[in-house]
Amino acid sequence: MASIFAHGLVAYTTTKVIDSKTNKLLLWLAIGSAMLPDLDVIAFNFGIPYVHPLGHRGLTHSIVFAVLWSMLLAFLFGKSRKYIFFIVLFLSTVSHGLLDAMTTGGKGVGFFIPLDNSRYFLPWQVIKVSPIGIEKFFSEWGIRVIISELQYIAIPCCIILITLHFLKKKKA
Repeated sequence: MASIFAHGLVAYTTTKVIDSKTNKLLLWLAIGSAMLPDLDVIAFNFGIPYVHPLGHRGLTHSIVFAVLWSMLLAFLFGKSRKYIFFIVLFLSTVSHGLLDAMTTGGKGVGFFIPLDNSRYFLPWQVIKVSPIGIEKFFSEWGIRVIISELQYIAIPCCIILITLHFLKKKKA
């Protein structure tokens, strides 16, 4: 998986690009939604194997989950901006699986669960897979992950955010 920080940064960037009003509630829901799929690691505690539909990178990483989750939150919190909420939350949630499918480890992402239990990687597996567990993250492995995420996630997000800032400034 990509780290929780990378998932949050992508959601932050997505929100800033799509929601010109930058609703703080939407921003926090997007960041939380981008991180949410990794709660599936608790499945290991219940003896559910990695490749099971409810295992890691399974149902919570699927497009179906992203749609249902985003619809629920948009309905509950979107008020008059339900479509903007849905789009931002869907893209933030689905981005989790996309980033994970770009990592160098794991057994793939179940994008189409519950319709198809197959696991997939994207052709560009350039992001170093993040270790599961905080203690392993603060190691040489974790440093390699951070460098990889800076290169493939943080720098592109910063370029997008800086460009957006100057475009808004120029428009005003």
